[in-house]
Amino acid sequence: MASSAVNRWLRPEVYPLFAAVGVAVGICGMQLVRNICTNPEVRIIKERRAAGVLENFEEGEKYKEHGLRKFVRNKSPEIMPSVNKFFSNPN
Repeated sequence: MASSAVNRWLRPEVYPLFAAVGVAVGICGMQLVRNICTNPEVRIIKERRAAGVLENFEEGEKYKEHGLRKFVRNKSPEIMPSVNKFFSNPN
């Protein structure tokens, strides 16, 4: 019984599915850790929770303006710009 399940799911055709699901789970895990560790509104330590609502705009701005957002800010919203330019600007 277990052998047939292994033979069914461990085929080379299924590897891309495992890779896609693995990447999605990795991205979700990374975002979860980022929110727990660096989000100014999430407080795990009891002493920090007792502080109540803080108006710490600098920390919130630092959280919002992370490195990926700064990197893509001035980029064009295209997935493959060279292919788009090739088909939209014929010579």
